[in-house]
Amino acid sequence: MNTQEYIQSGIIESYVLGMASSAEAAELEQLCLQYPEIKQALTNFELALEANALTNAVAPPPKLKNQIFTALQSEFIAEENSTVQNKEAFSTPLQEVPVIKMNQPSRFLAAASIVLLVISGGMNIYFYSKFKETTQQYQALVLEKNTLQANNQIMQTKSLDMYNSMQMMTDPNMQKVSMPGIPGKESNYATVFWDMKSKDVYILPNKLPQPASGKQYQLWAIVDGKPVDAGVLSDCAGLCKMKNIPAASMFAITLEKSGGSETPTLSEMYVAGKVG
Repeated sequence: MNTQEYIQSGIIESYVLGMASSAEAAELEQLCLQYPEIKQALTNFELALEANALTNAVAPPPKLKNQIFTALQSEFIAEENSTVQNKEAFSTPLQEVPVIKMNQPSRFLAAASIVLLVISGGMNIYFYSKFKETTQQYQALVLEKNTLQANNQIMQTKSLDMYNSMQMMTDPNMQKVSMPGIPGKESNYATVFWDMKSKDVYILPNKLPQPASGKQYQLWAIVDGKPVDAGVLSDCAGLCKMKNIPAASMFAITLEKSGGSETPTLSEMYVAGKVG
């Protein structure tokens, strides 16, 4: 038997607080005889509950004692008056009942009230602590579930984008234009995919260095010997759609200020390639 799992199941707490069923109580009492660690756990919880109750005990209001005495005295006077009236109503005299003072019972009732108040306070603190712990665990599970769902959605979106990109790149109507790095920047590389039907242009930045802050890559189409803006690359991690270019003899990429430029900065050109 796994005694630790049994101890952590909550049956001990239910037993001490009187919430366990008769079968559960009988089982726990039997196991306490067989397993000293279960008996010790039961004793520890009883001591902890008692210590917690005493630590968080709330003293009764000073007026409580006087209120109890007043209530008991009123009840006693009413009972005495009723006894006198009954004696007068019968011809046979009744033996007078001696007056019993209620000081000692009053103290007992006051003490019992305090004990009940302490136990109630301790139980409230215990159950609130359990409720708070359970609430925190539930919120953590909900957060984890939402995070997993969000990550799954992101993965699905990326997978769909990759699938669509593969479909476009293998389309026979898509012309591929390779753009290797220019002299001095041979390690750079990018690819243009140009739809011969729609004339839409897509860019795949295979290998381009991370642009500096305030800078952005810009694609140019060379049309009749003149550069035409084909769009800037914004967070382009895969195949990104650029501007529609009806005709071009060459494509190139330069590094420009954020938002792009009207004319290319030739000294900042990274890759270029002719249309086959």
